[in-house]
Amino acid sequence: MNELLRAFLALLQRDLLLAFRHRGELVNPLLFFMIVVTLFPLGVSPEEALLRKIAPGVIWIAALLAALFSLENMFRSDFDDGALEQIALSPHPLAVLVLAKVLAHWLVSGLPMLLMAPVLALFLALPGPAVYALEITLLVGTPLLSLIGAIGVALTVGLRRGGVLLTLLVLPLYIPVLIFATNAVAAAAAGMPVEGQLYFLGALLVLALTLAPLATAAALRISLS
Repeated sequence: MNELLRAFLALLQRDLLLAFRHRGELVNPLLFFMIVVTLFPLGVSPEEALLRKIAPGVIWIAALLAALFSLENMFRSDFDDGALEQIALSPHPLAVLVLAKVLAHWLVSGLPMLLMAPVLALFLALPGPAVYALEITLLVGTPLLSLIGAIGVALTVGLRRGGVLLTLLVLPLYIPVLIFATNAVAAAAAGMPVEGQLYFLGALLVLALTLAPLATAAALRISLS
């Protein structure tokens, strides 16, 4: 058990170190997230009432696309240099090691979006309770994006220019997350309860944490065979 934990932490540390060494790949999705959100007041209207109404959808669609933008790097470099094959051949369960890589991806893509979102929410005139709901939906929803996306990346990692196929595979699975997250933020902005939507997102996260690493590990073995 201790060896498995050490392997998990070592892989997590390695992926975080590699991400910080390639700062361009780290920063690009965040810049994309920020630019997409800030362009809406310029392109649609600076009117606060309209911005408040569209803000939940704008922020969540930008977060979803930014996460999708960063997904392909999750296994690509390891596949190209053979490290992914060595990880798959290690004596530790591949699903646990996959979970370490998904956690590293969330820490460098989802967590910064979570920290940046309150500023962008104020830019779109979201009221305080809605900003609080937005933070909770991002806290629960962005790990879901990484877990679901890992399955699609694992299936397409062996394909050159598999980005389009990855988008087609993953985007439909993101739709429930998008619907319940935006609905929760919109309900909070209207002063309505949001517990139902948050419970559903929480249930999805538990389900994804249970099944996605196993599905990703199986998909990686297929891609490597």
